[in-house]
Amino acid sequence: MKNGEIAYLAFTEKGRALAETLRAVLGGEVSCTRDGVALQEWTARAFPDARALVFIGAAGIAVRAIAPYLHGKASDPAVVAVDECGYFAVSLLSGHLGGANALTREIARICGAEAVITTATDRNGVFAFDDWARVQGLSVADPGRIKAVSAKLLAGERIRVRSAFPIDSAPPAGVEPVEDGEADVWVDVRAHEALTLVPAALVLGVGCRRGTARETLDARLSAFCAETGILPRAVCAAASIDLKRRDRGLAAFCATHGWPLHFYTASELAALKGEFTASAFVARMTGVDNVCERAAVKCAQGELIVKKHAGEGVTFALAKRPLRLDWGFGRG
Repeated sequence: MKNGEIAYLAFTEKGRALAETLRAVLGGEVSCTRDGVALQEWTARAFPDARALVFIGAAGIAVRAIAPYLHGKASDPAVVAVDECGYFAVSLLSGHLGGANALTREIARICGAEAVITTATDRNGVFAFDDWARVQGLSVADPGRIKAVSAKLLAGERIRVRSAFPIDSAPPAGVEPVEDGEADVWVDVRAHEALTLVPAALVLGVGCRRGTARETLDARLSAFCAETGILPRAVCAAASIDLKRRDRGLAAFCATHGWPLHFYTASELAALKGEFTASAFVARMTGVDNVCERAAVKCAQGELIVKKHAGEGVTFALAKRPLRLDWGFGRG
């Protein structure tokens, strides 16, 4: 099974046929207990790796199978149960953040089933911030805060939203965009004492001494984020000068965080227009007066939001990629 796929488990030949119908449209991998696949072994393997688990059988079987592996809405995959006759598709787990509700509706459309969705916001036609965040590609910094925000919306109260990024379209009912003051929800790359939805829109510019260890870079990143309030999940890529192309510590650091690492020549970095923190020493060593700020801006094709921070032979800076969101669920 490939990570991020949909994993289907059927218990009969009729269920297998339905699973294959779904797989033909949605992709993924079909397994069947009639082939000797054990329910608990399959669940233990699929739960941490699959994007979604679809049980073609009784909902009770699915509930008992996944119970030992439940962790939290921020990490659990979507789980859907579909009866083998294709009458009902039931969203069981991670309806919003995991996308189970959307998958349930898609499965129902494919096989003509009735979608059974029980989340309160969906049943009452109330805007769900966690569902919106998933579609917009935002992560939730503290999923425990979702419940309080949804409860206010269900009670008919307005939710104040502040965003560091433009959001197109008219806001949904009950949502009030604000420019200043307190907010119930933030869309930002920094931490707040409120529900915070985080775009992965920052490029980390890196400068470091030759041979700097991954552990040193990780320690500096922790200090850097603590100093600036930046959430590490807001970083989507890293950039540096091409002199660092063979630096194993830097490569390992970026691989650990899952960031693509981009390199630029000194002439490419020097050609950038703008105000950067110049260093005569860096210019002598690399051929350009600043690496981290220029590399971040070059890669992001956007604005520098955190200037150079230095320590232990490491320099970091952050630039923000242009990003537009949309209240209408479409990506900007």
